[in-house]
Amino acid sequence: MTRGLRRTLAALLALILLLLGLLLTLTQWLPRLVGIWLPENTRVELHGTPRWQQGALHFPAVRYLAGECELAKVSDAALGWQHKRWQLNAEDVQLNSDCLQSLPRNETNGTPRSLAEWQKMLPGADVHLQTVTILPFQQYAGRFDLTLDKDVQQLHYQGDNLKVDARLQGQQMHIAQLQLTHPLLPQPLNLQGDVTLPTFADGLPVAGQLHAAVNLLQWPQPLAFTLNWQQQQGMLVVNQQGDDHPLLQLPWQGDDRQIRITQGQWRWPQAEQPLSGGVTLTLENWQQGLENTQVSGRFNLLTQGRGGKGNLVLSIGPGKLSLTESALPFQLTGESKFADLQLYGSMPGLLHGMLTDPQLSLKQGALLRLRGRLLSTLEVDEARWPLAGVTVATRGINGRLQAILKAHDPNFGRFTLHLDGRATDFWPDSGVWNWRYWGEGVIEPLAAKWDVKGTGSWRDTLITLSTLDTGFDQLAYGMVQVAKPRLTLSAPVRWQRDPQHPAFNGGFTLKSGQTQFSYGGWLPPSELNFAAKGSDPSQFIWRGQLMAEDIGPVRVHGRWDGERLRGEAWWPAQSLTVFQPLLSSDLKMRIQSGELRAQVAFSAASEQGFEAGGHWTVKEGSLWMPDSEINGIDFSLPFRLKDHQWQLGRRGPVSLRIAEVKNQFSLQNITADLQGHYPWRERQPLTLSNVNLDLLGGHVSMPELRMPQHQPARVSLKEINLSKLVTAIKPKQFAMSGKVNGELPLWVNNPHWLVEKGWIANSGPLTFRLDKDMADAIVSNNFAAGAALDWLRYMEISRSWATIDLDNLGNLTMQSEVKGTSQFSNRRQSVNLNYRHQENLFQLWRSLRFGDNLQSWVEQNATLPSKKDPQP
Repeated sequence: MTRGLRRTLAALLALILLLLGLLLTLTQWLPRLVGIWLPENTRVELHGTPRWQQGALHFPAVRYLAGECELAKVSDAALGWQHKRWQLNAEDVQLNSDCLQSLPRNETNGTPRSLAEWQKMLPGADVHLQTVTILPFQQYAGRFDLTLDKDVQQLHYQGDNLKVDARLQGQQMHIAQLQLTHPLLPQPLNLQGDVTLPTFADGLPVAGQLHAAVNLLQWPQPLAFTLNWQQQQGMLVVNQQGDDHPLLQLPWQGDDRQIRITQGQWRWPQAEQPLSGGVTLTLENWQQGLENTQVSGRFNLLTQGRGGKGNLVLSIGPGKLSLTESALPFQLTGESKFADLQLYGSMPGLLHGMLTDPQLSLKQGALLRLRGRLLSTLEVDEARWPLAGVTVATRGINGRLQAILKAHDPNFGRFTLHLDGRATDFWPDSGVWNWRYWGEGVIEPLAAKWDVKGTGSWRDTLITLSTLDTGFDQLAYGMVQVAKPRLTLSAPVRWQRDPQHPAFNGGFTLKSGQTQFSYGGWLPPSELNFAAKGSDPSQFIWRGQLMAEDIGPVRVHGRWDGERLRGEAWWPAQSLTVFQPLLSSDLKMRIQSGELRAQVAFSAASEQGFEAGGHWTVKEGSLWMPDSEINGIDFSLPFRLKDHQWQLGRRGPVSLRIAEVKNQFSLQNITADLQGHYPWRERQPLTLSNVNLDLLGGHVSMPELRMPQHQPARVSLKEINLSKLVTAIKPKQFAMSGKVNGELPLWVNNPHWLVEKGWIANSGPLTFRLDKDMADAIVSNNFAAGAALDWLRYMEISRSWATIDLDNLGNLTMQSEVKGTSQFSNRRQSVNLNYRHQENLFQLWRSLRFGDNLQSWVEQNATLPSKKDPQP
């Protein structure tokens, strides 16, 4: 081997070793070499051993750091040369936008390059990134394809929620498609247009026209966005489909120093009362970056309604918005007047903190007030929310939260409520809010004053009502007056809102003093205890019992499903004597014995109303009164209440059985059944049937009374003993014996009659005897009457027939025919009497002085017999 060849082989070996060494130490020297052109305090790190494969240099992982923050991370990158173009491919690229604040400020030295110069420097290259993710916007990840040439640059981006197709040729950019999908958008947003970039790519586009169509869940019609500008001014317009008047119109101007929006206009036609206003906004020093941009502006809301016109103004700035520490003061002042409400505000504050996590602090004097009609009948005299010192941030609300409400209802009365508490990093189901409340008022229809106070908290997902004390000094309505009813907690109310472990429970006690009834009865002091248990206030079961001294306990239980309250009440067997206080002392009535039991089921809902059904039973009841006594009362009441209509006796009739009524007339074996609907209708009648009673040795019955009534109810009298009748009323002037039958057609809702064409007739022979002293007195006072009366001192009646009519005013008309035989001074004489009798039956019941009435009638109406037939 010649010396020259050896030298050549040695040089080639050295070159191979050098290349191999450079390749093996690529992860060390390449980042340092690239760092020469990188911004200060940034660096590139290579992880894994690079390798050459299929004509490309592959890098397992590349990281780009700004300080200690990972700005970019590239996995499985490959750089190669193919078809005279650079090929850059990567499997995954992840960019962290939070690290942008760690980049050093860009300072340009010398004359900047124009966009055309930068484009001339571009090599022919194709960039293909399989997945590009920008944090924290992972939902917009997608495939990135970029084609670079000196004349044309094309971008294609394809993701699930974002698609972009754009082309840049010189200074002209054409956006063929920009499609954005978002949960708030029922359909994707689509944007197209053309943009002219500036000569130097360091400012706003000098001209452009963009169009976008969007649908919003909160807006019923599709919206069209149009942005046009030329040089340093333009216009943003938002229209609703089918409406020529813009919803938003923002004319703007821009230069190297500031961007201004002046005389902007907006309107909101979707509210019950249309809203509108203006917009003014200025961005100073915008080219120096967000950190050095001064923001100031003014937004206002114009309203017109109750109380005239209103103007609410929000002034902001001058201040700045920053990724690290914003400082933007604001002031909200003015008033808004709507159809029923008037809102007044004065809220100075400061927006500060990181732009990605801003905080809103309200300063001294922040106050929001409201006045007007809040509900259909509730008039708010004043509602106040003092907000000084309150801070609002993404982590929650901090500070003292207060509210004062003064209102009145024209039909019910006035009241005042207070709420005071403190919040620590509070949002619903996050953080802590402790509060107390108190208030008082008057309910005029009930002639009652009321008050309320209590404490509670909201800690993360747990809401607790620790104390509650509310009640009235009295409740007076109609015939009822309740003394000092009061509701308190027997156990704290806790509502756990955790979706995985929801729970709701609490205990309540309702106490009231004596309840007075206008008729003279009263109910002893009562107490209702009940507890609730479930998953939340819209799903729970409840159970409790009601007592009023000796009355009860009545056990109650049920459930609430958010729409309907269902429950059952069960009254175990209890002596009737405990209900004695419910009877007025003026009645002079005493409950002697008996047993009551009941069971009721009920439900209530806003659309359905109140429904109930159940069964009341009384066994062996007994009542005593000074002039009567009722024994053996058995009463059964099955019922149902729906749509304000009672259905009595749903499966069996309402049944009343009374063994005996001891009175001036003794009644035995009383029965009555009732079945049907009340109020009654033609298709839903009410029927009283099986009415029977034993009276004066005979029997009274009524087979059926139907309401509404089309035919009279037939009241039948059978074998009524006149001797017992006379014994019961105890007249001294006359005596009778024998039995009668009869039928009384009874009307209940006839416009004129109570009884029409009724009749009474004898059942077998009757006897009539006048008292001797009464007859002698008549003879001495009236000779003509005395001559006729001698024939009536004793009479045997073979036929007695009377027709009876009774009108609604109590006027009784009786046409009577009597045939019989009179015996006087050992002589027998046939007697025929025809007479008409009129009297007010209601007054007769009050007097029951049959003897005096008879004497007066006989004196005025007695005549000589028309026919005399002497008897042997």
